[in-house]
Amino acid sequence: MKLIIQIPCFNEEETLRKTLDDLPREIVGIDEIEYLVINDGSSDKTTSVARDWGVNYIVNFTQNKGLAKGFMAGIDVALENGADIIVNTDADNQYQGKDIERLVQPILEQRADIVIGERPIADTEDFSWLKKKLQRIGSWAVRQASNTDIPDAPSGFRAFSREAALRLNVVNDYTYTLETIVQAGREKIPIVSVPIDTNNALRPSRLAKTMLSYVRTSMLTILRAYLVYKPLKAFLFLSIFPTIPGLIIWIRFLYFFITIGGAGHIQSLILACTLIIIGFVCVMIGILGDTICANRKILQDVQYHTRKQYYDGVKLSEPHKREECRIYYR
Repeated sequence: MKLIIQIPCFNEEETLRKTLDDLPREIVGIDEIEYLVINDGSSDKTTSVARDWGVNYIVNFTQNKGLAKGFMAGIDVALENGADIIVNTDADNQYQGKDIERLVQPILEQRADIVIGERPIADTEDFSWLKKKLQRIGSWAVRQASNTDIPDAPSGFRAFSREAALRLNVVNDYTYTLETIVQAGREKIPIVSVPIDTNNALRPSRLAKTMLSYVRTSMLTILRAYLVYKPLKAFLFLSIFPTIPGLIIWIRFLYFFITIGGAGHIQSLILACTLIIIGFVCVMIGILGDTICANRKILQDVQYHTRKQYYDGVKLSEPHKREECRIYYR
């Protein structure tokens, strides 16, 4: 059983070594542990720190592409190098390396394919009162969109089985955390959470410049993911808002038409027809989206089997262990 721990990095020269030093060297049930760093276009010595420490793999981006792109690039390299379990952690040493053993346990016991580390948000001194409330609201929204019970959706401390990693798809450029939970819930991939501890922050979060920007981008990410996986349900719900007022206005027009001939109420008829047409268009968009969704599922299945065949072939063809750090350029 091979575990690869991946760490997305952007200018983490000051904190990366401390994070790496905290990672486990052995875990019960794991035969081999390797380490992977994704250098997301850093302008400092992040790559040199990783190489000097002795990580097994480095993915180098020539420019900053964002957390989501870095995460998926790391997943691809981990799969290519035979990972049975992939753990993602942050380079700012927010998460404690000792909790990785707790994180991979449900996968080793075959109880889940994705495990999310649940931070003690209420007791985290680095989070403001507003951030704690927003984290709770955001996690609630993800639970509704994904039909899961994950209490800490933005947590980046998570483990994936090889099977789950082969099925992952992230289409936004912002973050993978929310979208992968929605995908897991809607695709019926077994997902659980486990409680973890956290360290004091070594630097401010770089995911968003302001709290307002974080909330706006997160909500748009959740909405987009939900529209991708449940378009018909979403647009049927949206169609209610123009259709019901349109029908009420149309019934009102009919009443006046029957009682007084409808003179002077033509504007109401035009408004009612416009609203009903808008509602009908929403329904049609939902049906079209549902058709596209069905086609997407077929393409995802093809992608899964293609990736599985390729990565399993690479795994079988390279049984020996590399002694030197391998660097991938993207």
